[in-house]
Amino acid sequence: MEAINITAFTNDNSQINAIKAVMKAFKIKFEISKIENKPYNPEFVAKIKESKQQFKDGKFSTLSLDDIWKND
Repeated sequence: MEAINITAFTNDNSQINAIKAVMKAFKIKFEISKIENKPYNPEFVAKIKESKQQFKDGKFSTLSLDDIWKND
């Protein structure tokens, strides 16, 4: 037996029930797990929040456009 992962973006329960019916019709063992709608990694979000706070606290530096293109 080989296990695979499939992610289905359903609009309602009728679509989920249809997927279940197909799997049962083909006698395929399956399990359904819901995916939480968290598009961003919590560590990444924490870093962004920290960066925003540093900016509010004045802990940042700036570069002029001329300095960006300088070759040292």
